[in-house]
Amino acid sequence: METKIYPDYETLSAAVAQIMFDTIQQKPTAVICLASGHTPLLPCQLFVKKANDEHLHISEATFLGLDEWVGVPPENEGSCHYFLYNTVFNPLGLQAGQIHLFNSMADDLSIECITMDEVIENNGGIDLMIVGIGMNGHIGFNEPEVSFTNLSHVIELDKTTIEVGQKYFPAATTLSKGITIGLQHLMNTKQVLLIANGEKKATIIQQTIESEVSNQIPATIMQTHKHGVIMLDDAASSKINKIN
Repeated sequence: METKIYPDYETLSAAVAQIMFDTIQQKPTAVICLASGHTPLLPCQLFVKKANDEHLHISEATFLGLDEWVGVPPENEGSCHYFLYNTVFNPLGLQAGQIHLFNSMADDLSIECITMDEVIENNGGIDLMIVGIGMNGHIGFNEPEVSFTNLSHVIELDKTTIEVGQKYFPAATTLSKGITIGLQHLMNTKQVLLIANGEKKATIIQQTIESEVSNQIPATIMQTHKHGVIMLDDAASSKINKIN
């Protein structure tokens, strides 16, 4: 694992966008897994602008959604589906066959998990995964005490996730379960970027980097990823032990 610190969110976002661009430029058939949320927003916007401005060949790439709130329809602006389509997929003009998201409204969510696992396997694995970090150390909806060996799965949401998750919705929304790509997929991914910004993430980032690897803080698994990079703005890095 490597840690990189940037002076501000804008510089951090530009660096993430460049890695996204370079990954597809170097491998047009790349598989990219994206998280939704406030931190990935600007990186995704900058990537889309650069890809369109520089006419990146993107028609062979595959895009996966990291997770979704169970029972939240795709047209709800708090859904991961809504974020990814409006921020990335539609502005890039992607075709339906390039996009694979969980249908959290499906009658049988186990089939959704199996399907996502098959998409990943059939495409030769994930080339680049971009994730945020929850206030409880979750990645995607891989909540505290989750198994590190899980593939795609459905999970009961932690109280912290339910409370913090309300910020994405215009009105109070019932949240209880999530469906997510598992941490075994993260470990199998060729390169993983965990991104965080703002002072509010400083404590959980310190715990992620400096605590023992444990599923009590799922993000600590990043310490064991050979090609994992934790990318932070200065505020999010403020509590870690910086050794020159």
